[in-house]
This record gives sequence, structure tokens and C-alpha cells, in this order.
Amino acid sequence: MADTNELAELIGRYCPSGLRGTALPRVTLINTQARTVPSPTLYKPLVCFVAQGAKRVVVGERVLRYDAGTFLVVSLDIPVSAEIYGASPEKPYRAFSMQLDRALLADILLDLPDEARPVRGAEALAVSPMTPDLLDPLVRLLNLLDRPDDIRMLAPLLERELLYRLLQGEQGHVLRQFVHADSRLSQVARAISHIRARYDQTVSIGTLADLAGMSAATFHRHFKAVTAMSPLQYQKHVRLHEARRLLLAEKVEAARAGFSVGYESPSQFSREYARLFGEPPGRDAARLRSLSPGDPGQTGDLLEAQD
Repeated sequence: MADTNELAELIGRYCPSGLRGTALPRVTLINTQARTVPSPTLYKPLVCFVAQGAKRVVVGERVLRYDAGTFLVVSLDIPVSAEIYGASPEKPYRAFSMQLDRALLADILLDLPDEARPVRGAEALAVSPMTPDLLDPLVRLLNLLDRPDDIRMLAPLLERELLYRLLQGEQGHVLRQFVHADSRLSQVARAISHIRARYDQTVSIGTLADLAGMSAATFHRHFKAVTAMSPLQYQKHVRLHEARRLLLAEKVEAARAGFSVGYESPSQFSREYARLFGEPPGRDAARLRSLSPGDPGQTGDLLEAQD
């Protein structure tokens, strides 16, 4: 029976250092000896299995810790502050991340009986222990990297098995709500998609509530329950993350980046940017450009934020 030590050894073999995409669809591996400072980042819908070390994320007022033998489920695009606090040369942080495929999850659900248990409210992030039923397909999936000719045929089967086990487990209700169009999670997700598509514009709570199919008061309550922040706080985080991307990837000036994401006042943009990222825009961008490319131990912008 597979265990976390075997999973950690495999991650170390296929990802000797840093952050690495793989030939397996939607799978990224990380192996870093360095602890990181808390760093704002944007998580995508995925599941992350930690084989060794420990990480902490903060979303709103919630703090989640996940370490060896646990996994994190992320069900929405969500701004967080992330920090690896369990990593060393003797025991690096090693993890396996896989983006969630909504269509595949929906297809699997068609073959499963309806959820008999009462549907609980779902949050954007949740942590649970790994079970032997999860570890086994994880290890077999990673072993396909030694047999690349088998990946096209066998990887989809093992991914399906892994998702099936997740749906049957403790966080199955989160994944079900991620898929079902009429769930509270999916209703909030529609509003989030609207915010992300129009982050540089003024967003009406009434419009968002209509998209979610709720009253304004109900929408605000459910949005905060799922994301641990208000819709306007969420939009601010999205704006600032996009501004940071513009500063780094397109090397635009700070004032122009602020205007591009919807800020009318350069001073307000600089103030709110520094509050989130710890430094004014120009200084933060210069610092990040000076770091080694792809060095997750330096930036703290790790794994779960990968597209």
C-alpha cells in the first residue's frame, strides 16, 4: 500500500528542485527546501496533496494549515496569503497539484448516486487527511512519468479514479457544489466570473446578486461565507493582482498599471498595493524581477496559483 513517504520520493525524483509542470494533464509538482514569507497570490480551482513539509494559507480571517498526509481543495478563484513554513534541506516541502476539470467531475457524477447526506455549505478552501484510497492512484499516476507512452491511455483513467475517490470522501460535497449549477458555490462562482471579467469597472452588488439568483442581502452573506471577504474586497484583490502581473510581465509603469485596473488615483493605488504586497508597486516589481526565475522558495507564489 502506498504511503506519503513513497509519494514524497516520487515527487523528488520527477521534480528535483522548484516548481515543475509535467507530461500529466493539469499536474504540477513542487520540491523546495526554502521557507517563504507570507505572500499574496491567487489560487485556482484545484486539489493539492502534500507529501512532505507544511504550508499555511490565510483567506480573510480564516487560517488553514496543510501538511504531510493532507490535501487542500480549492473550489473557486480566490485571493489568499500563502506561506511555506515547513521546509528545510533535510526535509523539503513536496507537493502534487492538479487543476480541477469541471467537465470530468460532472461526467463522473452522472455515474454516481445522488448525494444522500445533507448538503453542507461549501467554502472556497478546505483541508482533509489523505486516505490510502487517494494515495494509491496518486502514486500510480506519478509512476506513469517513467512510461510516457502510457500517459495518453492510462492517465485519464487514473485521474478519473482519483476524482472518484475525492467525490466519495470528506470533501465530496465541495466538489459536488463546484459542479452543480444550482449550488450556492456555483451561484457565487457566477458572480466571481463577472467580477474577474470586469475587475476594472464599478461593479453593482445588485447586478452580482441577480447573476447569483439571490437578494442583495442573501448574496452578500453567502459570498462572504464562501470567500471570507466581501465582493468589493474580492474585486480589490483581483485588481491588485492584475496590476502586479502588468508590472512584471508587461513592465508597464506603476501609474499606468493602476489606471489599467480601474484606479483613478495613483496615490490610492500605491497605498493599497503596498498594503497587500508589502511594498509600493515599483519597488515590489524591481525586487521580484531580481529573483531567480521560477524559484518558488524566493517568491512564495507557489503551486496552487499556477495556471
